[in-house]
Amino acid sequence: MTEAARPRARSERDTLAGRLTRTLILWVGGVWLLCVFAVVWYVDREINHNFDNELIEVSHRMFAMAVQELEKLQHPGEEAPRAPLIAPKQLFSEDAVIYQIVDLHEHVLLRSAEAPEDTFDVPLAAGFANNPNWRIYTVRHPTLGLFFQVADPLDERRRALNRTLFGLIIPFGAVLPLLALVLRNVARTELRVLQQLTGEIEKRSGADLRPIALPNLPRELRTVGDHVNLLLQRLSHSLDVERALAANAAHELRTPLAAARLRLQTALEHDLQRNDVQAALDALRTLSHRAEKLLQLSRAESGASFARERVDLVQLAGTVAQEFWQDPQHAERLALKVPDSVAPVALGDVDALAIALRNLAENALRYGGDGRVVIEVMAPCVLAVRDAGPGVNAEQLATLRERHVRHSSDRAGYGLGISIVSTIVEKHGAKLELASPPAGAAHGFEARIVLRPA
Repeated sequence: MTEAARPRARSERDTLAGRLTRTLILWVGGVWLLCVFAVVWYVDREINHNFDNELIEVSHRMFAMAVQELEKLQHPGEEAPRAPLIAPKQLFSEDAVIYQIVDLHEHVLLRSAEAPEDTFDVPLAAGFANNPNWRIYTVRHPTLGLFFQVADPLDERRRALNRTLFGLIIPFGAVLPLLALVLRNVARTELRVLQQLTGEIEKRSGADLRPIALPNLPRELRTVGDHVNLLLQRLSHSLDVERALAANAAHELRTPLAAARLRLQTALEHDLQRNDVQAALDALRTLSHRAEKLLQLSRAESGASFARERVDLVQLAGTVAQEFWQDPQHAERLALKVPDSVAPVALGDVDALAIALRNLAENALRYGGDGRVVIEVMAPCVLAVRDAGPGVNAEQLATLRERHVRHSSDRAGYGLGISIVSTIVEKHGAKLELASPPAGAAHGFEARIVLRPA
């Protein structure tokens, strides 16, 4: 193998197709060999069974013939010969039956001419017996005190078994290279779709997070593809949130930054006039407020840190109302209304829901004129904020959830509050209901967050 071919062979071994091919070859070869040994065991048993049946059949068929032959060869009046009598050679000596007749005293009376001397060197007993070279079957005459023994060479059985074994192993050795080639091609073909999936994943980047669409994927790879698509979807959402935060920051912070810079520049030119300093502080306060809203919107859109826990809505509404009551400008205008029965409990993120309720209250206090604003907790799990201001018309109501849309030219609307609330509500699987005027009122505005009970 050349130096250039070695890295290719090594990389081929490290591929999933190479590993799968080796594993399949080892397992298929192992199972094949187990099957060969099982077949050999079965064939060996059947061969011995057939040969033994043949010995039994031959012994019963030839016993009477051998007794007649013994009577012919015996001298008249002689009860037992001093030496074994030898039967005439059989016609086909290569297929000759090896046998002998023995009396009750283990004296050999008659032996076939083809039988070696030590063929029947086994204890005299009816049934089968083995010595190193022969399989012997002994049967007793039903009326005469004689035993008839037939011998069969074990070499014939071994040769039959070896022929079977070689007949199975040799084809396996010849087919094994072809089997390896077939398994290698099958592994490469079946894993080609994995290479396509890998190629599609490699194409994805921050600029291309489209879902991966590969038809006819196996079930295991379909699951991988689905999880990769979910990951791409989450990455796309995270990038969208990041881009939206940058766009919102550029849109919302440009004007207050310019105003603060202009006010501070004017203050420097006029030797720090009090009015100009106050105006600069107001601009910075506006900038801080808008930055807070942008961070709230970014967190609401990401939804990654939202907890899922039991939230007492009465306690939540009381905490938000307490924040506004600390401001003398809002203390007299804001009221809290809670149910007399058991407090509703929802499942969600207490901080995110507090942000949503605080934004609704801020909008009501800002756009509701000088009238009262009511935060109400209702069964089963509803948070409502209601004001008695002029409200909005149907066309404005339809666009309230859009960002950067201001519906009042005389007040500092940021166009983010309702959008933040809508996003938080959506992440909680809840519903935001807007109405102007509220049910049973002539004017005003009402926003309801309908949550799922815990």
